[in-house]
Amino acid sequence: MTAKLFGTDGIRGTSNTEPMTAETALRVGMASAVQFVRGDHRHQVVIGKDTRLSGYLLEPALTAGFISMGMDVVLVGPMPTPGVAMLTRSLRADLGVVISASHNPFEDNGIKLFGPDGYKLSDATEAEIEARVHSDMNDHMAHAAHLGRARRLDDARGRYNEYVKQTFPKGLRLDGLKVAIDCANGAAYKVGPEVLWELGAEIVPIGVDPDGVNINKGCGSTDTDCLSSMVSAHGADIGIALDGDADRVLIVDEKGDLVDGDQILGLIAGDWASNGRLNGASVVSTVMSNLGLEHFLNGQNLELIRTQVGDRYVVECMREGGYNLGGEQSGHIVLSDYSTTGDGLIAALQVLAVVVASGKPASQVCRVFNPLPQVLKNVEFNGGKPLEDSAVKKAIAEGEGRLGTSGRLLIRPSGTEPVVRVMAEGEDEALINSVVGDIAGVIEQAAK
Repeated sequence: MTAKLFGTDGIRGTSNTEPMTAETALRVGMASAVQFVRGDHRHQVVIGKDTRLSGYLLEPALTAGFISMGMDVVLVGPMPTPGVAMLTRSLRADLGVVISASHNPFEDNGIKLFGPDGYKLSDATEAEIEARVHSDMNDHMAHAAHLGRARRLDDARGRYNEYVKQTFPKGLRLDGLKVAIDCANGAAYKVGPEVLWELGAEIVPIGVDPDGVNINKGCGSTDTDCLSSMVSAHGADIGIALDGDADRVLIVDEKGDLVDGDQILGLIAGDWASNGRLNGASVVSTVMSNLGLEHFLNGQNLELIRTQVGDRYVVECMREGGYNLGGEQSGHIVLSDYSTTGDGLIAALQVLAVVVASGKPASQVCRVFNPLPQVLKNVEFNGGKPLEDSAVKKAIAEGEGRLGTSGRLLIRPSGTEPVVRVMAEGEDEALINSVVGDIAGVIEQAAK
């Protein structure tokens, strides 16, 4: 356990290898418990997970860690990440934990931590927990009579279901609407269809049969081909694609065409601005968002505020500026009037509300701007720092020169996968394809 544990979204790795081992999970539970002792009251932590097989490995290890430090554990089972954040606040817990690797394949898993306010922890707090993980914590272990206890919250899904439904505008219903929903065989496989059906929709369920190894496999927001096909085959009015922990969402219109997170942000921003609900006349997104979104918002006298990639940085900016709408092109949509983190179901309901109120097909409602051509390529690497290679630096400088002022170039290592992301954007699609291909080729050579 010498490598850095926390990345851009908690701790993540291949299951049953460091850092995703029972031993490390045990120590993360112990260290987090020590970090969040805040007084003499009986402390408790909420633990939720997605449907990965390795959840059975990590959940009891974390539970043992917390119990050994005298902290009670509330187990909620498969639960969307935003549901755990909500329950952490609702139950007045001291800490929330989600066992999930989000959109990654089943072989991976992760540990995300939420503070008592329901927000992801700061870099500084994560660093303190990590230091404790590598330290001797024996002096903090509870006396035998003061060990924590574990209990299961049987109505956890029902509590989250009702919370989500309350975010749908009063007076509106989904009656007469056929909605295909792909739950990625993940955490929302039960609650997602339930919410939509209870609001009146006819449901076409997809990705609702998890077996521990099929999460995100050929389904969900990372692979929307199945959803598009099912929307067309069943004559659905709209499709909703969630990821493994349901903190992100993408939309498919009745024609089977994809609507990404940028379009969703633009749609909600326009609706909220017209109703006087958009704080600060601004939307927070990342450097990855399309220039088309920025131009659309500017045309509505709204501002796009960009952050580094990662929904936690979007949330931090929103909190600092008092903004209530933010997100990422990938489908993390943060609506701070309702949630402390991205919530795919709540965001989907906002889109459905606009569609229902308009009385128009989703294809006429959900695309609010024409995106500029944008090319993204992921280049795998195994260790090292390929971006520090002199040939790579030269290729990037040449690419920036070729794009000039008519485009944008963004090169960054992923915070969750061993890849470098190479993105270019501009009006000349042939040019940006060429620039991305050239730079990616040089990085591939440097990464060998």
